[in-house]
Parts: sequence; C-alpha cells; structure tokens
Amino acid sequence: MTAERVTADFWFDPACPWAWLTSRWMLEVEKVRPVDVRWHVMSLAVLNEDKLDQVPEEYREFLRTEAWGPVRVCVAAAKEFGDEVLGRLYTAIGRRFHNEGLPRDRGTILAALEEAGLPSRLADAADTDAHDHELRVSHKEGIDKVGEEVGTPIISVPGPDGAEVAFFGPVVTPAPKGEAAARLWDGTLLVAGTPGFYEIKRTRRQGPVFD
Repeated sequence: MTAERVTADFWFDPACPWAWLTSRWMLEVEKVRPVDVRWHVMSLAVLNEDKLDQVPEEYREFLRTEAWGPVRVCVAAAKEFGDEVLGRLYTAIGRRFHNEGLPRDRGTILAALEEAGLPSRLADAADTDAHDHELRVSHKEGIDKVGEEVGTPIISVPGPDGAEVAFFGPVVTPAPKGEAAARLWDGTLLVAGTPGFYEIKRTRRQGPVFD
C-alpha cells in the first residue's frame, strides 16, 4: 500500500546558508517519500532584533544591512501572486546567494525574479517595511510551533497519529540525496515525534558545502 501523501511546511530565510541546504534536502525528500513541501518565510532579522547586543559585530552588520531585503521580496511576491511562487523564487535567490556566491543586492534579486517569472518591481520591496506585518505574522507562525531558542529552517509535518510534529533543522551539510535523504527524513520524524524529545546536537566542524 502506498503511504498517504503529507505536506511538510517549511519556514526559511533566503539569506541563511544552512536553511538553504536543508531546503535542497527537502526537494530530495519529495522524490523519495510521499511528501510535498509548502514554503513559508521567516526572518533572521526578526529573530535577532532583540539580541543584537549578543551577536558578533560582523553578524550584527549582516542583520542590519542584508537580512531584511531578500525576505521582504519573498513576502511581497507571495502576497501578490500566492504562496505557490515561493518555492521557485527561493530556488532562484538561494542558488545565486549560496552556490554562486553573488552579492545580496538588488541586481541579484532582479535576476532571481526574472528567473522565477516574477515582475522586477517586486525588488522595490527590499527597501521598504510595507510588508513587514505579513513577514512577522508568517515568522511567528513558524516560531510558535517550536519555541524561541531556534533558527531557520523550521519544518512542520503531520505525524503518524495525525498530531503535528514540528522542529528546527536538521542542520546538515552537504544536502543528502537519494536514499540518504530518505533515511534522514525517516530518522528525523522518528526522533521529533517522540514525546519529550528535544535535542540532538554536536559542534559544527564543517561549513556549508554547496553542490
């Protein structure tokens, strides 16, 4: 019997390299398990806005100057054209930011919008707070599922008994493919779905590896 398809809700900030790797893993999961990913935005800038005095200066500068724009553009695109555009826009932005190492600037955003088949005027959203309410609502929706002591990405999926299973991560590099992606998915659901389970963690000894 074929397992029933489930929807995995995935909250991302396009500027985060670790969320990008997890998102590429989820695209592999879609191929090897009956899972469909539904994309949502969250924000590193919102997540850290009350902690700026606790983060390194370099990261603080990133949050101030680079973190707001890309996610605002994603929110603007979803507001006008529906959440279904987020997957392809995220792919277009993320590949440029992370795999190609292009600057997080207007030119890169414009190229990503063109690839995603979206109007260039959406790039203007990067420099305005016009859509920040919607951004914060989406961000809160994800955070409320897992608590404050997390980052991006957040994944939520129905468990075997129908109850929601939500978690931050997994943080992994490089993104597993094929059967390795399937095993990680199965294992993640197993531990995340265990009542009272909270954390497995070890020191990151390798930076993000992009294919």
